[in-house]
Amino acid sequence: MRAQLQREISLRLDQATPLHKLATKYGVLSLREGVARYMRKNLGRGSPAGHAAGWYEYAQRAGDRALRDDCLRFLAWNLSPVLRSAEWPSVSGRLLMALLRRSDLVLQSEAELFAALEAWLLRNEPDGLTAENALRAVRYAMMPPLELFRLQTRSPVLARYRESVRDLLYMSYQFHAASPLQMAKYFEVNCSLFVPRNYLTPEWGSPWAVGTSFQTQLGPSGHDAGKRVTWNVLFSPRWPPPGPRPLFVEAGAMLPAHGGVEGGGGGRPRVIITPATSSGDSAGVNFQKTVLVMTRQQGKVAVKHVYNFHQSTEESGDFLAEAELGRRSSEYLVDGSLHLHIVELSLRLIQVRSVQLPAFGPSCKRRAAEPPPPPTTLQCEEGDGGRE
Repeated sequence: MRAQLQREISLRLDQATPLHKLATKYGVLSLREGVARYMRKNLGRGSPAGHAAGWYEYAQRAGDRALRDDCLRFLAWNLSPVLRSAEWPSVSGRLLMALLRRSDLVLQSEAELFAALEAWLLRNEPDGLTAENALRAVRYAMMPPLELFRLQTRSPVLARYRESVRDLLYMSYQFHAASPLQMAKYFEVNCSLFVPRNYLTPEWGSPWAVGTSFQTQLGPSGHDAGKRVTWNVLFSPRWPPPGPRPLFVEAGAMLPAHGGVEGGGGGRPRVIITPATSSGDSAGVNFQKTVLVMTRQQGKVAVKHVYNFHQSTEESGDFLAEAELGRRSSEYLVDGSLHLHIVELSLRLIQVRSVQLPAFGPSCKRRAAEPPPPPTTLQCEEGDGGRE
């Protein structure tokens, strides 16, 4: 009642879901939307997992799809600290599968995801079907062959469910042993088993500092092991519109570049990534770049935006559109700097221009034009989580 009369209310984190529930029950839409906005701004408060996991479960029950999706996106884009948190083993099977289906997970490596999944399975001991579905959502081809061998020989979970993932492991070894061109002759390699997520290890990308280049592996296949690509990065901050320049800039804010903007207008920040050199090794490779934008939220640095493009962030259309980089207190400035992490995804012979990649992808079918290799029974189930 006080919220309705005064149009404002003091709110604690532990009061968010009860108040949201009351606003939903009595149809007070403005209060419900206000509480939901408060919850979105505080997803990362507290533990590494924040309140996102618990609020995801609540939003699912309450039927608030927007809040549910925001909680899931926060968990997906900040998954590494979530996997290492004390709350991870207690997440629900529904939330676990919702995360595993996504291609936009931000984490150290696929091996980190498998280790966390194994811990969850050992702790919760779900039914066989749930365990098999979860294990089949792991992208084993994104692990080096030695890591795969270690899992096969040491993992108690794989020892128990070996037959459930035997076909995926077999195809993963083939993926690393054969050249990508040979694989493409016999198999349709656009199912999710061969699609990288957003890995933070140096092989896939790097935190980026202005004026520096970085290197990544040519591709995830073992056939490309040791082959590197050097990338040049150009960053243009928000340029002022043509006209007189301001007499002063707030101390600690990012200085805009000198000059105007092509075609006039206010301009937007822009990142352009191009290879430093050309090589025949990269023929047939489709390089997709991903820029992770970090912000400081309640004292912690977290990923707030994920942008996918092929050469320039102009392709995304809204890169840092709401970031006020000229304001020192902007949440996008961490210790006075804009923090970006660049991930390079190399996809051989896979067209991803405007197609949303499915979570499990279509079945990995053999091509009919060439004699088939030894039989395999790999089938990738379809899912609903794509790279966003």
